[in-house]
Amino acid sequence: MDKLLELMAEIDIPSAYDHFAEGESPDPPFITYLLPGSDNFAADGKVYFRITEVHIELYTDEKNPEVEALVETVLDAHGIFYDKTEVWIDSEKLYEVLYSFETED
Repeated sequence: MDKLLELMAEIDIPSAYDHFAEGESPDPPFITYLLPGSDNFAADGKVYFRITEVHIELYTDEKNPEVEALVETVLDAHGIFYDKTEVWIDSEKLYEVLYSFETED
């Protein structure tokens, strides 16, 4: 988790784990991040190597390649291989760009 917090500090966009408290969401762009699961490696019936799934969700009110490039530059600088997807959330009037990757614990 410390490495993830370092990434968030480098990206330097308002961020929160999972969600912002009701009524405290900043104006876009902002990020939420979470650790939705694991993909651990087993050996001899035990967890031999811990791998944590990470989601970084970037929210913008319009398509913003510059902000996406900022996030990607930080991830690239740390040698993180990520998948990227994008969706328009009509009910929120926001774009969500999701960066998914795995990291060692």
